Amino acid sequence: MPHDIIRLQNGLRLVHKELDAPISHFGVLVNAGTRDESEAQMGMAHFVEHTIFKGTTKRNAFRVISRMEAVGGDMNASTSKEETYFHTSFQSQDYPRAVELLSDIFFNATFPERELEKEKTVILEEINYYKDSPSELIFDDFEDLVFSGHPLGKNILGTRQSVKRMKRESLLSFIAQNYTLDNVVLSSVGRIPTKRLVNLCERYFGSRPMVESTRVRTPFGQYRPQTRMVRKNTAQTHVMMGNVAYSIWDDRRVPFLLLTNLLGGQGMNTRLNMSLREKQGLAYTVEANYTPFSDTGLFSIFFGCDPHNRDHCMELVDRELRKVRQQKLGTMQLYYAQKQLIGQMALSNETKLNEMLALGHTALFFDEVDTLEESIAEIREITSDEICRVANEIFQRDDFSVLVFDPARGA
Repeated sequence: MPHDIIRLQNGLRLVHKELDAPISHFGVLVNAGTRDESEAQMGMAHFVEHTIFKGTTKRNAFRVISRMEAVGGDMNASTSKEETYFHTSFQSQDYPRAVELLSDIFFNATFPERELEKEKTVILEEINYYKDSPSELIFDDFEDLVFSGHPLGKNILGTRQSVKRMKRESLLSFIAQNYTLDNVVLSSVGRIPTKRLVNLCERYFGSRPMVESTRVRTPFGQYRPQTRMVRKNTAQTHVMMGNVAYSIWDDRRVPFLLLTNLLGGQGMNTRLNMSLREKQGLAYTVEANYTPFSDTGLFSIFFGCDPHNRDHCMELVDRELRKVRQQKLGTMQLYYAQKQLIGQMALSNETKLNEMLALGHTALFFDEVDTLEESIAEIREITSDEICRVANEIFQRDDFSVLVFDPARGA
């Protein structure tokens, strides 16, 4: 069972689940992401994620990456619109090595100019990779369409021009403004007693003073539905449609998560997959996604199909949206929808890295930690009336934005 949030002497938050397993996971989670960049800093959160491993005051880049890999461990990081994660997975006896290394990276990264210039080239190639993958690119472009003119619409990677312009001074300024300890949570799942882990974290993270951020995020509230058609050199038509949705603070996010999973989640038996792929054979991929942010959310549907089938596929999607708005789930339909989501959550928690990140994410935003059992109980309390209500609030097609990548003429 996960413990309550522990506060180190300097106020830094730590959440830990003691687990009898040979592999453990430890991470530093930061409440800072793409939406916290200024116009001049586009792509900076992601740039920090890449370059923070390029050397510290006592290690060069090779010694940083070798520190865990030399003992068979793994180290990684990720950036989203509102969060940046740094984490490592390792044999449980290597906890001291993992905690010390992440502390060194987090507090003592030097960001050498030569390494920064080299990493710019890497990120430019990453941008090229996404431009060559329309089924990936459309997700970023759809966010830009929905959140037009707002930081939430920025591409996480930045642009070729913004990456080339990045300077070390701007990077350090971004860190100083956003990487304050009140925006940080340490998260751990593994085989170490809580008291020993606290002592390690006090040693390596507890000596820095708590400095509170003065950052103010620009709220989002100016959504206007838009439709955009773009010609691409592709064989398929790629379509995304969706609407703004509930924030992480909204109680309606739980029934809406269940509804999204029922409509187009992980299972092959989702309503959209059954309609477009299994019954009609019109699409290889069709999915629905819901991402809650701190002040809004995003719901989207994606599918790829033959250009001649685009309008028919959109009609089938509209039909499924009407069904969930107009027809309440029966008792058994609701039971199995709940059971499927609960099962998927349980399977996700079997990957202890995912569990570590989920615990830290919850602590980062809510300053508390829910057990899996508490989350399951919340899902079981969802009613058909709640699902129908959120469907009618979010699935009004007049409120949908639509982005289409159509094959270029003659392609």
